[in-house]
Amino acid sequence: MNHIPLTRQQMARVVAHDIPEGRCVNLGIGLPTLIADQIPAGREVLLHSEQGLLGLGPQPAPGDEDPDVLNAGKQFVTLLPGASVFSHSDSFLMIRGGHIELACLGAFQVAANGDMANWSTGAGDGIPGVGGAMDLAAGAAKVWVLMEHTQKDGAPRILERCTYPLTAAGCVDRIYTNLAVILVTPSGLVVQRMVAGMDLPSLQAVTGAPLALAAHCGLYAPDAPAFLLGED
Repeated sequence: MNHIPLTRQQMARVVAHDIPEGRCVNLGIGLPTLIADQIPAGREVLLHSEQGLLGLGPQPAPGDEDPDVLNAGKQFVTLLPGASVFSHSDSFLMIRGGHIELACLGAFQVAANGDMANWSTGAGDGIPGVGGAMDLAAGAAKVWVLMEHTQKDGAPRILERCTYPLTAAGCVDRIYTNLAVILVTPSGLVVQRMVAGMDLPSLQAVTGAPLALAAHCGLYAPDAPAFLLGED
């Protein structure tokens, strides 16, 4: 079947609309940082960055950048009214103390049981280590992963077992890819939404672990109804 994958911005928009009012949410490096630009108008969501910011807003307009206000990916962001700035150690006290209700993280691989691999020690300008991902995976109440469904060569990123070193075991609750939203459940992976034109056999063909279809599988699109935290 013909299907059109979501763009990175569209994925971020779906996730942003899925986050309920009042949640404290950490945005990891990479694709999750796009969520800050997509929070619905009027919805109060406290965005957290591990280096010591709470109350992140969207990217600033060109020329309004503040070199002291950066997200975890070293990108310029804004601070909303009431935002807090605190030490790195206090930020990790929040994470390790269970005060982060949701962590949105990028990943290289996710396993059928919720294992996650999302760090690298590669050369160049890549992220040189685990960073705060291990703490977030262990300390956040929920973990949502945002990633492309396959690698550039077409190899699946969702597997029965991760082949990369694990960041954390059994931590992922929900996976957002450019093709589908997949829930990690005790009985396996359940497809909760798919892009238009995609069916389960087509999705299974690019997935390295067995998939089941939710009883009411919905459309995965930027303006489709939200599937709020707590419903999985």
